[in-house]
Amino acid sequence: MSQEPSAAQKSIGDITPKLADLTDQVLFGDVWERPGLSPRDRSLVTVTALIALYRTDQLGFHLKLAMENGLTEEELSEAITHLAFYSGWPNAMGAAGRLKAILADAD
Repeated sequence: MSQEPSAAQKSIGDITPKLADLTDQVLFGDVWERPGLSPRDRSLVTVTALIALYRTDQLGFHLKLAMENGLTEEELSEAITHLAFYSGWPNAMGAAGRLKAILADAD
């Protein structure tokens, strides 16, 4: 039985197969599975870093994953608001817009 390709394989596997493999095996297969933090906490840390560094390309994926991992709309909203004062208003405004779009698509 064949397994469906991962998100990494679908998005970059054709152009950078090794990077896709490392994403699947090391990042999500090892780092994200370590017992020191829950998936929920890892998502909060990741979303926070992406917002603070204005890394918008990965933000949508990780906001969705954060909700799958148990973070609520209210918690993500609060984190974004909090980050406005530490990482910059434009970063928070962009993240808020991305979260709003994701929530609208989910409805």
